[in-house]
Amino acid sequence: MAIQPQEIVLAEPRGFCAGVDRAIEIVERALQKFGAPIYVRHEIVHNTYVVNDLKSKGAIFIEDLADVPPGATLVFSAHGVSKAVQAEAEARGFSIFDATCPLVTKVHVEVAKLAREGYEFIMIGHKGHPEVEGTMGQLDHGIHLVEDVQDVSRVQPAQTEKLAVVTQTTLSVDDAAEITAAVRARFPQVREPKQQDICYATQNRQDAVKVLSAQVELVIVVGSPTSSNSNRLRELAVRLGTPSHMVDSADELLPEWFEGVTRVGLTAGASAPEVLVRQVIDRIRALGAVAVRRMEGIEETVKFPLPKGLKIDAATGLEISQRVPETGAGRG
Repeated sequence: MAIQPQEIVLAEPRGFCAGVDRAIEIVERALQKFGAPIYVRHEIVHNTYVVNDLKSKGAIFIEDLADVPPGATLVFSAHGVSKAVQAEAEARGFSIFDATCPLVTKVHVEVAKLAREGYEFIMIGHKGHPEVEGTMGQLDHGIHLVEDVQDVSRVQPAQTEKLAVVTQTTLSVDDAAEITAAVRARFPQVREPKQQDICYATQNRQDAVKVLSAQVELVIVVGSPTSSNSNRLRELAVRLGTPSHMVDSADELLPEWFEGVTRVGLTAGASAPEVLVRQVIDRIRALGAVAVRRMEGIEETVKFPLPKGLKIDAATGLEISQRVPETGAGRG
């Protein structure tokens, strides 16, 4: 008889970060204050469960602003948008709420500031990711994307006296460091961010996986295929020599993954809700696990403020509510 899993080890921290919490709350508050439908450009965060839940409440997700009727309320996703998208939305007269993660906004502000000083940029990130498109779209020229070390040798900036590096906030910390080192080797005068662009939550979850991987024989990552930070967690575990699978829901778990495995590590990307983690725990328990242990880890206390205009007025009779995941774990 095949050995079945005996223990589940939960990574700390895991799941929702402060930027994801804020983005979801913006959509929920807009629905509460203005009523359905609320239009959202792109998935508010990259998680299937979250998007479907908000759809059921009256959110409509679109990519093309032409699909939004005049006068409608529009929310920009947590990934941020380009200057062109922002200008088009304003020109169309929408009531706009910006759910861009403040850590992404920080990168946008830095790009705008240095561009005014004459800088060109090398951006480390994944082509086609909405955050990359939003950051590169802060300028109409002078920002060059590199996805790996090989790309660095092909970059041809117009000048190198004023050159700065920015990164997508959800990258692998180790990959970003390796690519940054290659940029520095080719352009020794390059300006690097005063503080690393990779967000605190991405780094914390990757650090937790590094500890977790050494304690288990298999790592399960809860996250959607489109989630950059979730993909990086699975890749990191594999790189450290621990087999790993990413699942969008408990239904995707395959019994054969657990054959011969006695200790399973479980984490979740920054856009994956705790309810999905609980369902995965229940499914692994059904396969034989009898114990769940929470790993020691950093407690995140970051909380980002909501945009003006989304405070629920007491005069409306609607209570101001705060979103809290079932266990409070992984909250920013």
